[in-house]
Amino acid sequence: MANLTEIPAALAASGWQLSTDKQSIHKVFKFADFRDAMSFMVRVSYEAEAADHHPEWLNVYNRVETTLTTHDTGGLTQKDIDLAEAMDKISER
Repeated sequence: MANLTEIPAALAASGWQLSTDKQSIHKVFKFADFRDAMSFMVRVSYEAEAADHHPEWLNVYNRVETTLTTHDTGGLTQKDIDLAEAMDKISER
């Protein structure tokens, strides 16, 4: 799988940021409370497991910070873009 050096405009518009080394993308999701943040993480976990592609993330109360990169290739790939899009859709529910 080829590494990418840019992210789609729609992801950038929704708050995803490309790392300075162009190896990953990062976003902070904010929710009403801890329950909503954990619910988001559980729903994402099903998508991630189905895709066999797992985020690096951190949860503190109502905030979920996530970084996506494809470790097997050492950089950003379509797998990261696909999971980012899924995470955005899940966060809108």
